[in-house]
Amino acid sequence: VPGIIKIERLILDSPALSQLKRAGVKLVVPLISQGELIGLINLGPRLSEQDFSSDDLRLLETLATWAAPALRVAQLVQQQQAEARRMERIAQELRVARVIQETLLPKEIPALPGWQLTAHWQPARAVSGDFYDFITFPDGRLGVFIADVTDKGVPAALVMATTRSVLRSTADGMVSPGKVLEQANNLLCPDMPMGMFVTCLYAIIDLTDGYIRYANAGHLPPYQRCSQGLVELRARGMPLGLMPDMVYEEKETCIAPGDNVFLYSDGLIEAHSPQEEMFGFPRLRELLAKPGCVETIKQCLMGELAAFTGPDWEQEDDVTLVTLERFHIPQDDGTGGGSDGILTNFLIPSEPGNEHEAVEKVVSVIQGLELSPARLDRLKTAVAEATMNAMEHGNHYNPDKPVQIMVTLVGDRLSIQVTDFGSGMEISPEEIPDLEARLEGLRSPRGWGLFLIKNMVDEMNTFTGMDHYTLELVIHLKGGLNDPAV
Repeated sequence: VPGIIKIERLILDSPALSQLKRAGVKLVVPLISQGELIGLINLGPRLSEQDFSSDDLRLLETLATWAAPALRVAQLVQQQQAEARRMERIAQELRVARVIQETLLPKEIPALPGWQLTAHWQPARAVSGDFYDFITFPDGRLGVFIADVTDKGVPAALVMATTRSVLRSTADGMVSPGKVLEQANNLLCPDMPMGMFVTCLYAIIDLTDGYIRYANAGHLPPYQRCSQGLVELRARGMPLGLMPDMVYEEKETCIAPGDNVFLYSDGLIEAHSPQEEMFGFPRLRELLAKPGCVETIKQCLMGELAAFTGPDWEQEDDVTLVTLERFHIPQDDGTGGGSDGILTNFLIPSEPGNEHEAVEKVVSVIQGLELSPARLDRLKTAVAEATMNAMEHGNHYNPDKPVQIMVTLVGDRLSIQVTDFGSGMEISPEEIPDLEARLEGLRSPRGWGLFLIKNMVDEMNTFTGMDHYTLELVIHLKGGLNDPAV
């Protein structure tokens, strides 16, 4: 019968054949399913010691025809069961990996007086390449990271864990966001897998006055909603892990009370609707500009994203959001002393002549206050001088370093704070300026200006931060010493 092999007729130098003969095998019946050999039936000698007849061989052939499909089904079931066990092990390992990764994210959002922080982390798979982090420094500053590893799933999650550890260790004790990214990039470059890199934005915020310094390693620029509208916070820098010895540009801004800053990953922008329309930047900017979206940015955006993508959305990429909002100063101190709070807070570029714009904006918000014409003129002179001083001697007319001016009214105390982003070095005014020393370059011109300003207002105070210098001009609306009417 075709297909049935009589072992004794084979003459081969084969270890397998020798083993079959030693085992007493007389016949081998192949089991074939869909043209593929899936097994063998091995038979020894008949118990009657007679040879196999033609009827025996036909019976064996029929048996092989029926046994082969059954064996194939059994093999497939066994393979499916093994695959199911393998997939369950993988699923369990991914569940453990997800738990481990979630422990790497901040366990709690920092609760900060005068500030509200929110975060949202939504992986496209069991684990994610996105992450965010907060670092609270001993001096009260807050560090904020948001990062996105290329690729998704387990490879991105492994790089994410490494990057987070490198950034955290690098940021410890280092006050420059650009230097932190520079050092982290050099540490990551040698071991970064081929074709992968990390985009990252790092910001350090002074929680007392809202000043923020940030650097960007190829991440999407954050948005700041302020009195000037929606402002994109840009800074140049290559992603981490691509090339060593990169330099990262640092920028600065101020988060005034009422302002908020929105950080995000590209999973939001690149989400698609069922009609294959992309969520996109124009839609994001439109939503962030809506008055109703200010207080609950996270809820507003995630609700809009869900409506845009529909209930059957297969998420393409990880979605991560971080928001920072600085609260308004209360509008009434309960003493009956008048309306208290911020009257205006704005930035002006460090360019010659912009002191006139500063004076106009300040005057426009204090027009209803009880200031005599002479006293108002003195204040206008002080504001102009302070602004010129900040632009020239603080920022050195660097267009990337604006002057920030905040006007507040607390009771009868009118305060104008003029801040530059220079070295942060405090310069004291001279009690009696030495004209000859100034002409010879032996005295700072900034100190000369401060002497003039001090004699134009009731109080002059100075505050020095990590990277900024603030000059406060104070007018007492009731009985100020510099009021000619007093």
